Amino acid sequence: METNRLEAFSDGVIAIIITIMVLELKAPDGERLDALVAMVPSFLNYVLSFIYVGIYWNNHHHLLQVTQRVSGPVLWANLHLLFWLSLLPFATEWMGHKHFAASPTAAYGLVLFMAAVAYFVLEQVIKTSEGPGSVIEQALGRDWKGKASMALYGVAMALAFVVPWLAQAIYVLVALMWLVPDRRIERALAARGY
Repeated sequence: METNRLEAFSDGVIAIIITIMVLELKAPDGERLDALVAMVPSFLNYVLSFIYVGIYWNNHHHLLQVTQRVSGPVLWANLHLLFWLSLLPFATEWMGHKHFAASPTAAYGLVLFMAAVAYFVLEQVIKTSEGPGSVIEQALGRDWKGKASMALYGVAMALAFVVPWLAQAIYVLVALMWLVPDRRIERALAARGY
């Protein structure tokens, strides 16, 4: 299979995830602007989740730029990632609807943690498929940002039961870490003259 088919399928799933998230935003009961105040937690959580989906979409695109072969294990690893991302609308709605209570905040962190693990697995499967000396092997290096993200999600999940707002702050921090573009793959491609 060519990478463009895998990317097109993944793009479609990600578009559906975003659509489901926005459809979960319900119109306020009242007709005055102050009726929107009750929606602020849900809206802020939607914004954070939208940013996360955008980060995954962007990095997934770059990852597939350096992928030459799509093997069976790559397909399954990609589906594994899409599975966890597909749970983001549920976790987003629950956390926003329950005004950032402990259990929904921890569940949100679990979905983020598992998506990060799935993305890491996808990277490793592609590295194996591409073989030693591949562009992706050169580009990923030690992947400190990916590993730090997983560690921070783990800390945040535990903190959610003690200080939920601090767990949410960590989720925002990790998103901000990834908003700074990850140029590793672009640099590796440029170094090889692509």
